[in-house]
Amino acid sequence: MNAPQGRPFVPPALAIVFGILAVSTGSIFVRYAQGYAPSLVIAAYRLVLATLILAPLALLRYRAEICRLQRAKLALASLSGFFLALHFATWITSLEYTTVASSVVLVSTAPMWVALLSPLTIKEPLPRLILFGMGMALVGSMIIGLSDSCSWSNMRLVCPPLNEFIRGRAFLGDFLALIGAWMAAGYLLIGRRLRAGMSLVPYVFIVYGAAALVLVVIMLAAGQTPWGYPPQATVWFLLLALVPQLLGHSTFNWALGYLSAAYVSITLLGEPIGSTLLAYLLLQESPTGLKIFGAILILAGIYVASQSGVNPPTMELSE
Repeated sequence: MNAPQGRPFVPPALAIVFGILAVSTGSIFVRYAQGYAPSLVIAAYRLVLATLILAPLALLRYRAEICRLQRAKLALASLSGFFLALHFATWITSLEYTTVASSVVLVSTAPMWVALLSPLTIKEPLPRLILFGMGMALVGSMIIGLSDSCSWSNMRLVCPPLNEFIRGRAFLGDFLALIGAWMAAGYLLIGRRLRAGMSLVPYVFIVYGAAALVLVVIMLAAGQTPWGYPPQATVWFLLLALVPQLLGHSTFNWALGYLSAAYVSITLLGEPIGSTLLAYLLLQESPTGLKIFGAILILAGIYVASQSGVNPPTMELSE
């Protein structure tokens, strides 16, 4: 992305702070919405509303560019939307079973999976720093997975029997969040190829639209209905579409015009921290020492990987 001409009307560093605050609200809004509607309904509404809000801008200002898109690019953008739909379906559902801290930190490992898969899919190199950071993040993920069912006592880790551990609610939630990270990695890998030749608005409009359609199909296949929810649910649906989905991630993409991709990527580490702090203040979710240690390892691993000299993906993500 080429840097815009002239001074920005808002300092980019200040805008980044706003973006972190905006995306950090995603998991909190989901938790509140889950008091009124199923997770798949929440995911579908989030993407449908975001697509509808983008539609006037995309169709009026970028209609010609959208119409000129080749079928191959449309197909790839739709595939990216499919992965994004599965990302939201699994991540939002994970919040039914595990804590905000565990869910958000695990789903934030997506850039690490992108780095691991890049040599196989888009022929990007895998420097040693990325491998080292990936190892740290994986160890941190394992610690978080254990922390929801295990405890540290008398200088040793105490865990339930394996069959009970696997059947636990927290284990299911953590695993769903990890699947959400894998699906987000697919979305980001495709986006890295497409965004080089597409403007931001047409790209996100097509991807969000495809994701919305997939989520509606999944929601209906699961026997859930989009109707009959109280006005409070609609408020949370709309806030999810506006604040973390459109305002938060649009801010990060705007900041890329003035700041390096590596710098913006590092600032994204503030999202799990912000979400955990909000969960502590608003939902009374206090992270354990093991969970905090695992989160630090994951965030440190992502930071180490970002120092490799290979710009990690900074496209709009989930929360």
